[in-house]
Amino acid sequence: MATNMKLFRLAADGRDVELSGSTVALEVELQRRVEGSLEQMLGIRFLASEYPTGPWHRGRIDTLGLDENGSPVVIEFKKGSDSGVLSQAVSYLSWLESAHHEFEALVRKVLGAEAAESIDWRRPRMVCVAADFSHHDRVAVQRLSERIDLVRYRVFEGGLLSLLLVDSSPGFPIGASSRRTRERERAVGSATATPAAPSPAGAGLVPECLQDLYAEVDEALTAWGEVEVAPLRHYIAYRRLVNVASVLFRPKHEAILVYFRLDPYSVELEEGFTRDMRGIGHLGTGDLEVRLASAADLEKAAPLIRRAFEAA
Repeated sequence: MATNMKLFRLAADGRDVELSGSTVALEVELQRRVEGSLEQMLGIRFLASEYPTGPWHRGRIDTLGLDENGSPVVIEFKKGSDSGVLSQAVSYLSWLESAHHEFEALVRKVLGAEAAESIDWRRPRMVCVAADFSHHDRVAVQRLSERIDLVRYRVFEGGLLSLLLVDSSPGFPIGASSRRTRERERAVGSATATPAAPSPAGAGLVPECLQDLYAEVDEALTAWGEVEVAPLRHYIAYRRLVNVASVLFRPKHEAILVYFRLDPYSVELEEGFTRDMRGIGHLGTGDLEVRLASAADLEKAAPLIRRAFEAA
């Protein structure tokens, strides 16, 4: 992944002048700023700050949250670089694995019963926000089975803050789904349990009638540099720091629905192709629905795909 991002300001003489980035003086300054806009910046709903992990793990988690896909999230902030950030990440994720009931109680208290019942314990996530990461950190994160994002920050004059995803490990699902799903599967029996999500390569349970089209959709959504493809229970998320697109299948209509993080007001809506989903409940994330039933539809959606990834 790219690790360098430069910002430029247009000067009065028409030349671009590079802004000089720096780090924060105090770690808590960075933490409070990100926590104040956590959902907008990282797609994570805030739960708690400085959360104690008890006598065994002997730590205090900077920030706890629940991301837009229902995954528990631990966030740690470092004002500079810290070679111990990955061992701390693994330790806190270990605490999270042992504290399901405690975490669910916190979610219920802060976000409500529906959010608590929908927690997806298969993909807990760690986000490390720091001024930089060593080469060894970036190599190590690819060897870990945990799901970890390394995010580099910079502050610039004028109150600007940049967050850049420099490396990410998708991790391995650990097999524990949400309480609601577990209860439903127990009720109906294993023969009718919800099947696993399809793989991003189009194998698995992608409806046969949509496999060819999905292969083209997947290629279009992964053509924009580093994109994590996360097969979830009900949809496939294409994400960077946040979900950029969510893909669902409608085999009865031989169509694929893609939800983008785009303002529907900025799009000329077309009946049967694009739809404003604000205020309408749906699986996945994003306010703009795009219905794809053919390669021609995908070609027509190309400008929207470009806009979604350029804005991510």
